[in-house]
Amino acid sequence: MVDFWGPARGRAAWLTDFWGPARGRAAWLTIVLLFCSSCGQVGGLSDEQRSEIDSVFEEVYDNAAEPGAAVVITSHGQTIYERYFGLADLETKRPVCDSTNFCIASVSKQFAAVALLQLASEGRLSLDDPLSKFFPEFKATFYKRITLRHILSHTSGIPDARPRDDRDFVLHATDVPSVGYMINLDTLNFEPGTRYEYINPTFQLIYQIVERVTGEKFDDYMQRNVFDKASMSRTTYFEAGKQIADMAHGYAWNDSLGRYEEFDYGEETFFATKADGGLYTSVRDFLRWEQALSNGKVLADSMLREAYTPRIDIQPDANYGYQPNASYGYGFFIQQSPGQPQIIYHTGDNGGFTIYAGKVPERDLVLLFFSTRNDIDRMAIVNRVWQTLGVGNNYLKR
Repeated sequence: MVDFWGPARGRAAWLTDFWGPARGRAAWLTIVLLFCSSCGQVGGLSDEQRSEIDSVFEEVYDNAAEPGAAVVITSHGQTIYERYFGLADLETKRPVCDSTNFCIASVSKQFAAVALLQLASEGRLSLDDPLSKFFPEFKATFYKRITLRHILSHTSGIPDARPRDDRDFVLHATDVPSVGYMINLDTLNFEPGTRYEYINPTFQLIYQIVERVTGEKFDDYMQRNVFDKASMSRTTYFEAGKQIADMAHGYAWNDSLGRYEEFDYGEETFFATKADGGLYTSVRDFLRWEQALSNGKVLADSMLREAYTPRIDIQPDANYGYQPNASYGYGFFIQQSPGQPQIIYHTGDNGGFTIYAGKVPERDLVLLFFSTRNDIDRMAIVNRVWQTLGVGNNYLKR
């Protein structure tokens, strides 16, 4: 710096030389004013925006001794908001933090979808392949009309006919036995591709498709081709008895006892399946996932566009996932409201876990909201945050 400006010339001398004395002083004043005008903003948020987002979550997570949440917002890869509320484990009193591993429930679906899209990009399968190609044991002829595209977009017509009269089965079933009913299934709810019906068992089929196509165990394939490529070192699938570092528990409010009770594996039905909802990860690892998607580390841009392309509108009477102007792609919800940029997101509900992972690609915004309790209005919270961020207005545009 001294060599550049000279030992006695001061920090503004270069401006005087460049613009002349009057313009140099004016330019330096402009820089000072611009610097001061940013003093009310921290990391891209104004004080008012930050206060509003704080209030959104503090209204819900107002007791540090209760189940909590992780909230992170990034813009252009930089964290502009990050807060942690409450507890990850009521028994040990361990608080939620950036390394807390949540069950992200149905947000897991996008990872399974990416696995199929990877295999399609490599020519090892086609998204137009029928289920009958991978499951010759499925007896009904309609499996010849149901393609992987239908599976990825919840448009297969296959009903969720998992047996629910066996309590042990519904609490402990994994991906393969959970879809066993499809072998003898003889009825569809509708013709494949004609409407949307959110169904978990069809995403569980991806578990076996990956194994049958690659000859690898599903977990091994996902670790090597997805998590490792995205540098997601703390991400893993749930298994009974498996030790997961910094593992959170999900909780539900018990009115009769007047307290929160653990509500995950052993309490919630079909908690143990992987491909549709069994992934545990932290907000920090999930941000690495978002970066890997945007940087092409796990999937080519052409295939990512396939995933982000709306395939079917979600009707107001849908069994899960309806939002105004929302549709479903391949493992992602897409919301395109008039006058607003596209929001790509997924929600997750498994036991006491309530999850939201959304982004606005046009503005490179990401919003993560991972909760360990299920007595909240997730979309009301999320919509208030998006509104505060000015989605649809001028805030943080490129």
